[in-house]
Amino acid sequence: MAVPKVLLYYVFTPLSDPDAVRLWQRDLCESLGLGGRIILSKDGMNGTVGGDIDAVKKYLRKTREYPAFKNMDVKWSDGNGDDFPRLSVRVRDELVSFGAPGELKVDADGVIGGGTHLSPAALHELVAERSVSFFDGRNAVEAQIGRFKDAVVPDVATTRDFVAELNSGKYDHLKDTPVVTYCTGGIRCEVLSSLMINRGFSEVYQLDGGIARYGEEFKDSGLWEGSLYVFDGREAVTFSDSAAIISACRSCGSPSARLQNCCDSACREQFVICTTCAADRHFCADHAVASSA
Repeated sequence: MAVPKVLLYYVFTPLSDPDAVRLWQRDLCESLGLGGRIILSKDGMNGTVGGDIDAVKKYLRKTREYPAFKNMDVKWSDGNGDDFPRLSVRVRDELVSFGAPGELKVDADGVIGGGTHLSPAALHELVAERSVSFFDGRNAVEAQIGRFKDAVVPDVATTRDFVAELNSGKYDHLKDTPVVTYCTGGIRCEVLSSLMINRGFSEVYQLDGGIARYGEEFKDSGLWEGSLYVFDGREAVTFSDSAAIISACRSCGSPSARLQNCCDSACREQFVICTTCAADRHFCADHAVASSA
């Protein structure tokens, strides 16, 4: 029986012809029967692919044969077998859409002027020695179901909101203190940490490999609380059976980490709702009316 696996990866490196790489990656995934989402830009590649474990391993081996991708950062997780209904491989101006393509500087070694990378173990050492501020590099819904203890959660709906949020002055009190940025797999913090340093934050770190790698090492016995939002059919994952539920159902207020898209097709909001309330058609109708008002 085939074992489904999901591979999360990124690499910052200059690409002279990202469209040629797009065609190669699309053909490679199709030949192996993989689904997923891959984004390329002049600054590198970011992707999540899933399928049979042997096919995913072959994909990784073939991709790393390309010299620029030899050292790309990868994380593995268990899949359900139907995590990706289709394959999307695209070229964009930015690997992560912060809306600041001119700010990011990349060379063969990665992002220039980004935060200091911390392994999960090094993060614990830093926290034991000093008072640090965790800074969430994701959107509000992601942070609602899981986050590091006492983290600063910026008021952002999308990644493109971060530049204005940083420029607002709300976080200027953190500029002379240690700040640890974190996100799902690490890629958003590569960019976010460089944006923060460009704006005068003096001591910025980034969690190497993101929450995904931290969870692999410490499960739910460390500084992380709740579920990890993921961008595939699984929606959210936990690192152990003892994961805390830190979010509540929007309708009844009971503990829940279950996410659902807005009932109104014109609304792109996602929210936490328990199984019982999700089955209540009256709630869905009322929410659709409120969303369109």
